[in-house]
Amino acid sequence: MTELDAYDRRILAALQRDGRLTMTALAEQVALSATQCARRLQRLEAEGLVAGYGARLDRVKAGWSVMVLVSVALERHGEARAEAFHQAVRRLPEVIECLLLTGDSDYQLRVVAPDLEAYARFVTDTLMRLPGVASIRSGVVLTEIKGLSPLPV
Repeated sequence: MTELDAYDRRILAALQRDGRLTMTALAEQVALSATQCARRLQRLEAEGLVAGYGARLDRVKAGWSVMVLVSVALERHGEARAEAFHQAVRRLPEVIECLLLTGDSDYQLRVVAPDLEAYARFVTDTLMRLPGVASIRSGVVLTEIKGLSPLPV
């Protein structure tokens, strides 16, 4: 990967703010010609730095009013057990993030549900039945102070 210069950083920052910018608008924001900007963006995409584009939805308006941070500990560790857990979690649309951790828990999940009753059913009917799960601790998010933010470039 090539080193990022000031123009690359401005392109990345602008796209993180608004991924729907036209090439002309993006070029204006970063003070380049549209052709130069397009070449740079194409390189950043080819190098995998720009991993994709998408819309951020308002989860409450989309019907997911409850968000829960779930710490998961596995019964035993091992590559096969971990991979079975990973595959199972990837298939669960309610799990919007899964992170492997150090410390007391093995994983931190970010889970959404329409309401607390639905979350309770999800825990008992789904999470507790995932391969290798020994324990689950949940923390219901009361207020989201700062959501997913752009990376500092």
